[in-house]
Amino acid sequence: MSGEVVLVRQGAYHDSVQLMRVSRALAETPGVEAAMVAMATELNVAVIRDLGFTVPPAAPGDLLIAVRAADPAAAVAEADRRLAALEPAAPGGEAGQPPLTTGSAIRRTPAGLVLVSVPGEHAFCEAHDAVLAGLPVMIFSDGVPVAQERRLKELAEQRGVLVMGPDCGTASIGGVGLGFANVLAPGPVGVVAASGTGAQQVTSLLDWAGTGVSHILGVGGRDLSAEVGGLSTLRALRLLEEDPATELIVLVSKPAAPEVARAVEEAAAGLSKPVVRALLGRPSPASSAPVGLVAADLTAAAEAALRALGRPVPAWPSWPGRPPRGAPKAIKGLYSGGTLSAEAALVAGQGDFVDYGDDAYTRGRAHPMIDPTLRVEALARATETDVVLLDVVLGHAADPDPAATLVPAVARTPAAAVVVALVGTEGDPQDPHRQAAALREAGAAVHLSNAQAARHARSLL
Repeated sequence: MSGEVVLVRQGAYHDSVQLMRVSRALAETPGVEAAMVAMATELNVAVIRDLGFTVPPAAPGDLLIAVRAADPAAAVAEADRRLAALEPAAPGGEAGQPPLTTGSAIRRTPAGLVLVSVPGEHAFCEAHDAVLAGLPVMIFSDGVPVAQERRLKELAEQRGVLVMGPDCGTASIGGVGLGFANVLAPGPVGVVAASGTGAQQVTSLLDWAGTGVSHILGVGGRDLSAEVGGLSTLRALRLLEEDPATELIVLVSKPAAPEVARAVEEAAAGLSKPVVRALLGRPSPASSAPVGLVAADLTAAAEAALRALGRPVPAWPSWPGRPPRGAPKAIKGLYSGGTLSAEAALVAGQGDFVDYGDDAYTRGRAHPMIDPTLRVEALARATETDVVLLDVVLGHAADPDPAATLVPAVARTPAAAVVVALVGTEGDPQDPHRQAAALREAGAAVHLSNAQAARHARSLL
């Protein structure tokens, strides 16, 4: 006989990503049927109600703990134990009251950069405070209206600062990783990326080749759209041109609006440093860059950067899987990274690809780089004629041990074969060698290059 409880902790704020980890760990605790620990935003309250709980009155700044378990008191105690282990909140002012806005926080404490991670409908005000104060800002939040993004970036151009995002999942400033970030050695390559996982693929491959990174400047997936006009991309290119630690620039993006692509190409051509462009899809006919600096996929971009720096291109590591069962007929892509999914679809030339990191799949739940539940369920639904192709992205903020959940799912899937693109570096806390060995033992073929993984999946048909 199970019982349930919903507790409200007034004013007990924690970061949403941390709370998602607590919720997942609590839900996996023996004896717990359902659990969610989250701030009492309108969306989170709706999700908790969908789980069958009755939610008492609470404000968005309150913390909710909802559990249904054989022993609810023990489950709440476990939630409290995990919450206590989270990083402490930032200290308040003289009276202990924390700042209530980004603007008041900036006035109270000197800062070099502002990171905004709030629900998308509230992100504009916080980022606007940062730009007005003359500070660069990384907007991790998604769901920001495109008109607000354009306005922020126009204001940032006037103030001479960079807006990274919205929906900027990855950045690295002088070796300090922000968002989903791999452990990278310092080096001569600067990256401008309208794609978080695209930047992670390129820089991880460079790291395996012994070449480090100066900065990764994420600009948000819509920056090269006609509506935004590449404002942050153009500023990021200028910043890396002025940066003495950067010798070569890599630009990563999905296909850009034609007029924006032309403006970016003209800006890149005017720089003194070489620019390798990986704009997924076909290279622009207007490009005046040498052929070797226009890459058709992310692996080719990393290789072009190495050649431009006069460094050798290694054979990218891979681990063979078991032979396919039966006669595979189709590729089913189960991705956590949108750009990796788009690249794999382009390289494979066929198949059904789903980006589980899309907003449609992340509302009210953790990103698939943190919580693989939806992809585990999709592996179970695969058929004996499918070759399943998926990415596993390592680094800080990602699942601390993705193989622990994926390996049983790979071993049980009815799919004819599983191919994994493993994106990460040897310095990442998950240890890519251990992850690859576990996935291979379960029968998956593993490649560090997403493009090579897609080609391998195609070859199995």
